[in-house]
Amino acid sequence: MLLMPKLSTIFLLCASLMAATDAEVVSFLKKGIGGNPNVSNLQIDVNGKQNLAAMSGWQAYFVTIEADVKQGSDTRHINQNGTYFVNGNVIAPELVNLKTGERYNDTIAPTFNGAFYTKVNRISGDANAPHKVAIFSDPLCPFCRKYVPDALAYMAKYPKTFAVYYYHFPLASLHPASVTLTKAAIVVDQSGTDNAVLSLYKVDISPNEKDDQKILDAFNKTFATKVSVADIKRPSVIKQFEFDQKVAQSVMVAGTPTVFFDGQKDASKNKYKEIKVK
Repeated sequence: MLLMPKLSTIFLLCASLMAATDAEVVSFLKKGIGGNPNVSNLQIDVNGKQNLAAMSGWQAYFVTIEADVKQGSDTRHINQNGTYFVNGNVIAPELVNLKTGERYNDTIAPTFNGAFYTKVNRISGDANAPHKVAIFSDPLCPFCRKYVPDALAYMAKYPKTFAVYYYHFPLASLHPASVTLTKAAIVVDQSGTDNAVLSLYKVDISPNEKDDQKILDAFNKTFATKVSVADIKRPSVIKQFEFDQKVAQSVMVAGTPTVFFDGQKDASKNKYKEIKVK
């Protein structure tokens, strides 16, 4: 849900800060967003900052915005990330390079935390390989289905060069079937099945399907397995699924595929192709 950034944009367009500190940025955002009568229990935290090398003086602030938002007769709890740009006495909700057209909201992200490179998420390569690649993907995302299998297959050929880590990030609002599919993939991965992720992209099912059994029937047909609805509800499966979502939120993943190369977001998704392999 994108209500919170829209609210903050309204207030930020006509305001400024004087040599802002972290506390002042948070206070300013709270005044802007909290001024809406439909917003309550607002909490804003700064998760990190990053200098923009191409834009002297500018810093990207990574914040978490949590609140209860009233919509008609309903109240929804919102927990989402946002990026704001600060330069001296100016704060903006987005920043675009006039010459190149680069939108920094799309290319800037927090540095990937080394603790997120877990053994469970590593799907190929040696843990000590010189390059670490983290991929967040939805198996029913059309672009993912074109990009991910080829990228994974290529890097798997060079285990001494690339350590590849995969994180399930189903876009439930766009492809509801992907949630069940990814949980089923975790089930077979925990059972020791090789190349579970690659086979996941071969499952033939409508992205809009919501019947768990129909989705699992398609999954089992592809994998020659018997994963059940009860299997995808196992505590160990839910724990891994939630871990992947937590990692995605921490590094502000919003779409798929999202790629981090050696800890930094790779907007091109193709930096691995620039590396001399061995």
